[in-house]
Amino acid sequence: MPDALKTPADIRTHPNVPVVDQSDRMVPVNLRQSGSTPVQMLISTRVRKSPFWHLSVEAGAWRATVYNRMYHPRGYVRPEDGGAMAEYDALVNRVTLWDVAVERQIRVKGPDAEAFVDYVITRDATAIEPKHGKYCILCNEAGGILNDPVLLRLSDDEFWFSLSDSDLMLWLQGVNIGRRFDVEIAEIDVAPLQIQGPLSEELMAALVGDAVRDIPYYGLMEAEIAGCSVVVSQTGFSGEKGYEVYLRDATLNAEALWYAIRGEGAGLGLRVTAPAHHRRIAAGILSWGQDLDAETSPFQVNLAYQVPRKKAGDYIGRAALERQRDIIDKGGYPFHLKLVGMMLGGKPITDYAPDFWLVCDGEGARVGYLTSPWWSPELNSNIALGYVPWALSGIGTDLQVELPERYCDLSGKPVRARVCEVPFRPSAHPSAREQVKAAGRDAAD
Repeated sequence: MPDALKTPADIRTHPNVPVVDQSDRMVPVNLRQSGSTPVQMLISTRVRKSPFWHLSVEAGAWRATVYNRMYHPRGYVRPEDGGAMAEYDALVNRVTLWDVAVERQIRVKGPDAEAFVDYVITRDATAIEPKHGKYCILCNEAGGILNDPVLLRLSDDEFWFSLSDSDLMLWLQGVNIGRRFDVEIAEIDVAPLQIQGPLSEELMAALVGDAVRDIPYYGLMEAEIAGCSVVVSQTGFSGEKGYEVYLRDATLNAEALWYAIRGEGAGLGLRVTAPAHHRRIAAGILSWGQDLDAETSPFQVNLAYQVPRKKAGDYIGRAALERQRDIIDKGGYPFHLKLVGMMLGGKPITDYAPDFWLVCDGEGARVGYLTSPWWSPELNSNIALGYVPWALSGIGTDLQVELPERYCDLSGKPVRARVCEVPFRPSAHPSAREQVKAAGRDAAD
């Protein structure tokens, strides 16, 4: 710590809150509490637009962020009309359409595709059958999570990485410098839409036929919608029943697919919305760059089930991850902080948090931070994912959270919080972690 930050007063007031121990990170998470930043986003050719961008704007998108170097719509219903919670209502009660073309599709194709993919992901790629997918993680040599995509296996020799928010293509190409594996690695002209909500199956059946009802979770099928070739998977980022529709030749076919889905969905009350971060938090689904990043280990974020003990082949990061697990198996803490779920007081948090709000222990000392807070109507409580010291990560631990003034019960006073089980409410498809926990097995076996 710099000499200038060694007095208690300086430590308490420094804008990046150095008392939260991030000494095991090369670049600490920026904990400055700067609040909302009222600026206009510049739209230029430096950042790419998705094939659906103009259609999202036509549908009412009024704000956006940047994700994978692409503009990403993040709001359709304006605050005066109910905002994000009106979009939440459409998701949990009807059906919604999301522009998620920012999930860039990186194809690995060739005779060594399976061997290459098995080397770069932590779980066993050989167990993924054609026309199936899996949620997976890719780690660097230190065990940090570079990306947590959905991995689709189209055939024996073809895989698609449906990326979260980090540019993985260059890293994958770099891994194969020298052509150790006989594969081609490239981004392809495929853009996904998500159809999420309890009526999503009815809408998909109307679009592609009743065969879609038989797709298993993470199953794939080839189909055609409005003359457009698509791959349909039963997956999503919501915790609700849902599908992703991967459009081939997306730069040519975006309008045809978009209007076909909207037209068929009108009778079911389809609403175009932003991705449902309020619902994914309740489901315990993580967001790369927000809940985890390249300096985060899977053991910090409840992804131990992604690190099998008995995988046959080697993979990038294996040695580091096995050292970390050995420390945990012996009762130690290989990291200062751990991601947990929390229920917390305060007024309803009904929009994105602009800062990582600070978590305090029972004595009021700042010890951690929230990554993903929101209001849960079903639980009648604010819920959040956040980092706390391992010693304070047990279920039932009482904490406090410093919320902005607009969400405080009492001005300037932290609200009460308690560590709780994740997910906060049931999902349409329990995660692999939840399934093995229910069965009483080791998630990593």
